[in-house]
Amino acid sequence: MDNRLYQKSIIIIALLLTPLAALRSKAQTQQQWKDSLEVLKRQIDKTPYSTDLHLRKAAVNLQLQQWNYAIDEYRLVLEHEPNNLAALFYRAYANKNIRRYDMAYNDYTELLKKVPEHFEARLCLARLCQLMKKQTEAIDHLNRLVEHYPDSASAYVARAVMETDMKQFEPALYDWDEAIRLRPDELDYQLSKWNLLVRMKRKKEAKLLRQELLRKGVSGAVLHP
Repeated sequence: MDNRLYQKSIIIIALLLTPLAALRSKAQTQQQWKDSLEVLKRQIDKTPYSTDLHLRKAAVNLQLQQWNYAIDEYRLVLEHEPNNLAALFYRAYANKNIRRYDMAYNDYTELLKKVPEHFEARLCLARLCQLMKKQTEAIDHLNRLVEHYPDSASAYVARAVMETDMKQFEPALYDWDEAIRLRPDELDYQLSKWNLLVRMKRKKEAKLLRQELLRKGVSGAVLHP
């Protein structure tokens, strides 16, 4: 449950910056993406220095999981526009997907030097640090995220998930409570809190929360330790 919520929190990385967001707004088949790619290649042949076209082609490469091609496109963009945030962000995303963690780390870090409070980059860098076994740095990034975005339930969720992974259960419980306070309608948060209470063997609190979740329509089949 916690990992699913974490992924739900960071799925925004695929939906934030144009032109990738615009491309993703239309459901397309694999063949349609390939057709789009061929069109973009022809357009780039005619206009080789168009940043917009290279970003669009890179976005399609990402859709097709052509990570290295996407990275090449972002490199071309950054050669002409070193401060292009979309290129930095998505190049990091592509490198992460092929486990080039150091390169992804460098791009996220560079982006955050330019825009220190970029929510999504900070969140993704925290997750990346966790994958790189840099646990202290990972939690530091999430602490900073919560500090600068105290009204963001997603920030508390991300930190709660990481704290749970690190078996820091008391801080995680606090963060789930904060996320629930900010988003009382989000049953997934309450369910994750229940899971944590069960792990902490706080049976009375877990029982009360379970009863509340059942009243709210959560299936009893879900509410098993």
